[in-house]
Formats: sequence, C-alpha cells, structure tokens
Amino acid sequence: MSHETPARSLTTAYAEAAATAGYAPSVHNTQPWSWRVLPDALELRVASERRLAATDPEGRLLALSCGAALHHARVALTAEGWTPAVERLPDPADPELLARLVGSRRAEPDPEAMRLVQCMQVRHTDRRPVSEEPVPTAAISEIVQAAGLAGGRLQILDGDQVLEVAAAAAHAGAVEAEDPQLREELAYWTSRAGTGTGLPPEVLPEQAPQTTVPARDFGRAGTLPIGPGHDRRAVYALLHGDEDEPDSWLRAGEALSAAWLAATRLGVSVVPLSGVVEVAGTRQTLRHLLAGLGFPYLVLRLGMADPAHAGPPHTPRLPAAQVVDTSAVQARP
Repeated sequence: MSHETPARSLTTAYAEAAATAGYAPSVHNTQPWSWRVLPDALELRVASERRLAATDPEGRLLALSCGAALHHARVALTAEGWTPAVERLPDPADPELLARLVGSRRAEPDPEAMRLVQCMQVRHTDRRPVSEEPVPTAAISEIVQAAGLAGGRLQILDGDQVLEVAAAAAHAGAVEAEDPQLREELAYWTSRAGTGTGLPPEVLPEQAPQTTVPARDFGRAGTLPIGPGHDRRAVYALLHGDEDEPDSWLRAGEALSAAWLAATRLGVSVVPLSGVVEVAGTRQTLRHLLAGLGFPYLVLRLGMADPAHAGPPHTPRLPAAQVVDTSAVQARP
C-alpha cells in the first residue's frame, strides 16, 4: 500500500509528467521549455537560453515546441489517472509563463493515453525519403482528426498545392542561406554533441534527399544514409489556425503533438518542415493556400518509412533535472 499523501502523489505525478514531456519534438531539438512543480500546479515556462533569436524572433516555433511539450505532459498525467485543467498564458504580465496545469482530479488511468506515452518514447524525425507504400487513407483521416481534437487544423494539400509549397520552400532556403545570423545559429545547433540538445550528425542526411519539397539545408552533411528513394508517395499537410498569436501557436503545438503521436501509433513517419514558415514572404504564400482564411504554422510530410534501411537514432534529450524544477515541493527538515 502506498504511504504517499494525496498532495505528494500529485506533485510526483506532475514531476514525472514534466520529465515525460521532454520527449516532445522541438525546432532544431532546442527543447525550449522549463517546468516548475508547485504543490497544486505544474507551470510551463520558456527557457530563454534556448530561444532561436535569428530563426524565430517572434517565437512562433518556440511556442509550437512548448505546446507539443504541454500536450505530452497532459497525456502523461491522463495515463496516470489525473485529469488536469489547462490555463494557457495565465498571466499577461509574465509572457514567459506559457501554461499552468491545475485542478488535477483523480480518475481511472486511461489505456489510450498509456499507449500514447509509449509512442512518445519511440517517436522521432526520419528525414530519409519515404517508401513507395502509400499512406492509408484511414490513417490520414485519423491523424487529421487527432489534430482537430487537440485544437488545431491540418489541411491535406493536393498536387498543385504541394508544388507551390515546394517552390516556396526552395525560395525560403535561398533567403536563409544568405543570412549570416541564421547560418551561425544553425551551425550552433548542429554542433551540440554531448549537450543533450541540438541535431547530431546521425540524424542529418549524408546528402540532400530526393524529395518533392526541398528539405532544409543544414549547412553540413550528416551521417544518415538516405538510400536512392524519392517521396512520390508522401502526403503533405499544412497545420494552421484562425489567429497568429501566442495562444494560437501554443495550441498548434498541442495539435502537432496529438497528430504526431497518432501517426506514430499508426506507423506513419512525420517530418516537420519549418523553413517555409520562417520567412515572411513564403509564410504569406502558405496563407494564400488557405485562401486567406487562416494562418499557417507548419508544413508536415507524412509517409511510410522505408523498411529496407535502418532509421536514424533518437535525438538527445536534456536530463529532467535541467528542465524540471521541484524545489518548491521538496521536503524540508
């Protein structure tokens, strides 16, 4: 029998959920979040030292990344039998406080949430070209539905729209290649071996893959073999919403997490393509694809991974002690 008090049980659950949230995807694997465990709440804050000042000056991708971590934490709590309420951007005077999980009530552990926690542990970004196996229509529908249930919208792009995205991505890549601050920032995050963050050579392609939409040029070759394949069977989708504000970006990150975990459960590979939203002009091109009725947050490539070639390892993660502050609930003599 457990001798933990209810309060102690909840704070333990908060700390473990925050640690599990470390599996979430983030731009350049910056993991730009920090957590604070309180007796009655779990706070999600910006880790300012891991911002991308040149690439993401307005913080769209930072909020998207943190939103994914927020969703991971919520699912982890649900899997353990807690039902927290979410307060997003609860303090206008403190913009770095992105969310607060509060009012957690005991419930039965959720088997579906347990499966999604398992998916968190195996989810990764595979930048290789996908296989010739098409993504099942039912799987696409399920991924789109998962995003919608989490508060975002995922629009599947038709052939002509994919070509527009391809042209926009190529243009964005050319613009970013001419920016020395962006190149310096990218070089920093691709040379972080042993730090728990960034993109090591093992997850970066050894040469540019043959893809309809150009992949990001990371400025250096990795060691990931990509094989001779193409992505003719890939499906491209646009994650978008009604507003272009921090609250919307945070919710979009929650939707990204939900969609990606659903895809992982279904065996579908996901590659986020953020370069095309990092440049104002090409972000506007994406908005035209929405007929001006929404704001684009991220392009996703969906596909079935090539089973003939080993995929990349997982990107490194910071230890929980560096991102989860439990000082407010530690026992005092």
